[in-house]
Amino acid sequence: MKDRVGTETVSDWVEVTQAMIDRFAEATGDHQFIHIDPVAAAQTPFGGTIAHGFLTLSLMPLLSSKVPDAPQIEGARMGVNYGGNKVRFLTPVRSGSRVRGRFTLLAFDEKRPGQFQQTTNFVVEIEGQDKPALIAEWISQIFV
Repeated sequence: MKDRVGTETVSDWVEVTQAMIDRFAEATGDHQFIHIDPVAAAQTPFGGTIAHGFLTLSLMPLLSSKVPDAPQIEGARMGVNYGGNKVRFLTPVRSGSRVRGRFTLLAFDEKRPGQFQQTTNFVVEIEGQDKPALIAEWISQIFV
């Protein structure tokens, strides 16, 4: 993986549906109308419902699973989120939009035997939009 630092992978497209947004609202208790009320949300500058920013961020595992021929860490038992150095929500994701992840490996270091820390630049692109939905620098730990 250290040899892959600086390389980029791109996921397949995934549709962000209203059902997905509604389930996220239920799970988090964030029922703001811009997410769950299509009639009221149509009257906003968004023109319709939008995904929660945290829903967009939480798509990271799904999008990373949709990277064709993604590199695998041999013997990995588990990976855990460690945190983010920065997260910016740049463009709302409208219900029905398709998004994909663009991942750039920034660092991969062994913290102790069998425990590695991976820092990745994560960008969520919206199909047909120039500006991304989200940019994050995310840290994960992998245990082998």
